[in-house]
Amino acid sequence: HRKLIFRESGDPYAIWVSEIMAQQTRIDTMLAYYERWMKDYPTIEALASAPIEKVLKSWEGLGYYNRARNLKAAAQTIVEEYGGQLPADYDKLLSLKGIGMYTAGAIGSIAFELQVPAVDGNVLRVLTRLWGDDSDILKDKTKKAMGRRVMEFMPEDRPGDFNQALIELGATVCVPNGQPLCDQCPWDTVCKAYKEDLIDQLPVKTPKKARRIEHKTVFLLECGEQVAIHKRGDKGLLAGLWEFPNEDKKMDAEDIKEWMAEHHMEDAKTKAAGKGKHIFSHVEWHMEGVRISLKTPIQSENYVWVLKKELENTYALPSAFEIFRKIL
Repeated sequence: HRKLIFRESGDPYAIWVSEIMAQQTRIDTMLAYYERWMKDYPTIEALASAPIEKVLKSWEGLGYYNRARNLKAAAQTIVEEYGGQLPADYDKLLSLKGIGMYTAGAIGSIAFELQVPAVDGNVLRVLTRLWGDDSDILKDKTKKAMGRRVMEFMPEDRPGDFNQALIELGATVCVPNGQPLCDQCPWDTVCKAYKEDLIDQLPVKTPKKARRIEHKTVFLLECGEQVAIHKRGDKGLLAGLWEFPNEDKKMDAEDIKEWMAEHHMEDAKTKAAGKGKHIFSHVEWHMEGVRISLKTPIQSENYVWVLKKELENTYALPSAFEIFRKIL
């Protein structure tokens, strides 16, 4: 039983935020983000009324920015339809933007003591090993089936503790990476995978497709203390976030010269600005930076000129570009 401030609080809002943050981020990594978020947005009403740019900036570093957008959208719905309080109803929780079966189950059971399952990756790993189940855990039908099966054992009192115990067993004993600590497991006498030496074979997951590699040339356009940034489109990867101007290809000196001519920067000074690599779930960016010093800002509808220090506290820049921000 890890002492986690958001779970100990019993606050439905705190539990909701923490569960969304923890979806793609380790608990020890997200704690600082969680604490800052709760200070900036102490209530659902505060989140609902906050400008989206500020919300995205607060989320910077956690990745998967749609999680932040969904939090704000759901907060607005909660204010409009539920008086600013998360509903103590599984189906109503499930209807909120960004809340899936696991998150609805976690909020419902931990915050409201509802008898509902909360089946995440940790729980799926524990249960498939316990029961010797070789169903593919990446399929929704497996998650639903596991949820139905675990409900047979759900106690009427303390369902939140029951779900958290399963989650903790997976997070701390039947661990996600490396060998599970079977000698510390309370279920070692009943775990089918342990008894039949199936630990290395379970859980079963569909092999992921190999990530495709994309090359990018990133331009750091500087004019004194100003730098040019560009806003990505509303759809696709990193939608609606700010980035440095870039091209989706690896460019040699001649390509860069032509690009600068097209953008009326023929006389500007250039130098290499390092290399970076960023891994997303399905794609890998290999980036090379070019630093371009200008005497006057180039006026373009594609760029916004901002002070470099504003990249620290105003504009949400994906962590993919962090290496280039550090160079600036």
